[in-house]
Amino acid sequence: MAITAAAAEGDRSENAEYIYRKKQLRGIDGRIHYLQKRLPELNVVGEVGNTAQVLFGAWVTLERSDGKKLVYRIVGADEIGVGGQAISVDSPMASAMLKKMTGDEFSLSIKGNTTQYVICDIRYAETK
Repeated sequence: MAITAAAAEGDRSENAEYIYRKKQLRGIDGRIHYLQKRLPELNVVGEVGNTAQVLFGAWVTLERSDGKKLVYRIVGADEIGVGGQAISVDSPMASAMLKKMTGDEFSLSIKGNTTQYVICDIRYAETK
């Protein structure tokens, strides 16, 4: 609809709004193409075997060495950015947590800064 309105404004070769909307449409088409290619490869994760360990799909509550509590969910790379608490299973933070249990400690070094964490809680269902 926005591209139709932009096209109605006159000469398309010098119409910045039309050019912008066409570029936006190409971006959307590219994203659709990417998702269509990914869809056959996706796997729905069923029931988790050992819910006492941090695995894919877990909601993990951490306590940093300074006392601050953080909550993260370990998700696939395509799911990050949804909600702000999601971290990729491939991230350094998730890699450091995987297969750990409640009460376990781990440290994470990023750019020379090392931070200690304790796993306070692991759950596999979001609580509201």
